[in-house]
Amino acid sequence: MTDRPLKQIHLAAHFPGVNNTTVWSDPAAGSHIEFSSFRHLAQTAERGKFDFFFLAEGLRLRETKGLIHDLDVVGRPESITVLNALAAVTERLGLAATVNATFNEPYELARRFASLDHLSGGRAAWNVVTSSDAFTGENFRRGGYLDRADRYTRAAESVQLAREFWDAGEEPVRHSGPQFEVEGRLSLPRPPQGHPVVIQAGDSDEGREFAAATADVVFSRHSTLADGQAFHADVKRRLAAYGRKPDELKIMPGATFVLGDTDAEADERAREIRRAQVSPQTAIAFLEQVWGVDLSDHDPDGPLPAVDPDPDSGLVQGRVRHADPVAVAERWRAVAAEKKLTSRELVIELTGRQSFIGAPATVAAEIDRFVQSDAADGFILVPHLTPGGLDEFVDRVVPLLQERGVFRTDYTGPTLRDHLGLPVPGLR
Repeated sequence: MTDRPLKQIHLAAHFPGVNNTTVWSDPAAGSHIEFSSFRHLAQTAERGKFDFFFLAEGLRLRETKGLIHDLDVVGRPESITVLNALAAVTERLGLAATVNATFNEPYELARRFASLDHLSGGRAAWNVVTSSDAFTGENFRRGGYLDRADRYTRAAESVQLAREFWDAGEEPVRHSGPQFEVEGRLSLPRPPQGHPVVIQAGDSDEGREFAAATADVVFSRHSTLADGQAFHADVKRRLAAYGRKPDELKIMPGATFVLGDTDAEADERAREIRRAQVSPQTAIAFLEQVWGVDLSDHDPDGPLPAVDPDPDSGLVQGRVRHADPVAVAERWRAVAAEKKLTSRELVIELTGRQSFIGAPATVAAEIDRFVQSDAADGFILVPHLTPGGLDEFVDRVVPLLQERGVFRTDYTGPTLRDHLGLPVPGLR
């Protein structure tokens, strides 16, 4: 036991996109393109007093065997454009966009996020991602790609240079670094937050170090209390080397949830949802991502493929392939043999995020347990339905968290930094 005060839980809402989370077959599933869907989910999150609304984004539609990947959304608007529109129909909710640091210039990134921060009254956040595949690079003048070792070097300098522009406002910036040689000035005053909030997702050692040096929020993925605690402790430990305190970085894993009137009802509903999320075709596509061979004739309700993966395959484009697919396949075979799982059942198990399943009181207690146990500082919730998938959580779980005294009953300030308890950076 500890005498420390209860930690306050941070919550964000993820608008589903390029993933296998959405249950498209559900009659309640709506558009991922129309503005009304973005507005509904964002306004629901704000009604629940969430910290921010989060949009993921890729720079090219993924392909399998030369065809667009079944779970990619064709026609989805660009994220910052959507968030600028949402700034007009929300008042306090933070607005977070995923924008790639590999194929965008720091000046343009600084200008776009400063614009969103001004238009929203200090609610902008940048989820910094990188890319190392030539397939995505073909959409850009430079073409090609950065070596994996250079991705975080460029990302770190991109954030550093963007912050130099934000600090300088309309004053000149002179920057000389390994990736960028810049002399210019931003066309906007300093953003209301000083620096828009920086979010980072990455579990590698270099990703963790980048987060400790640069990020305000980490979007992680850990499915057990012990794994979450280990990640939380490791990243927070690294902060001191950069002169930062533990509460200056919030760790918020992605998580799904399924509610029912009873725990048993929620368990049954969760099983149905997972099978709907991972159709036979989805299971095959997931296996092809590792094996790199055409598995069209593979039985998803049978054992894993007997053939070994092709490490040099170009069958799947735009999706991350594992560094050693042969070793991954061997690990999966061991899990499938131990648990007696078919191919589809294994994919269902492997692709599941941290999930909170149960009656509202059960889910509230479990979320609170993870946060008070330092397995997380909060969660980025990924509903399985768009746009109404968050409604039930806001109506049934948020009031219970508020009763526990671990979640706000109202916003205490206008900016996203206020919601996250982060200071406004001083001028450097």
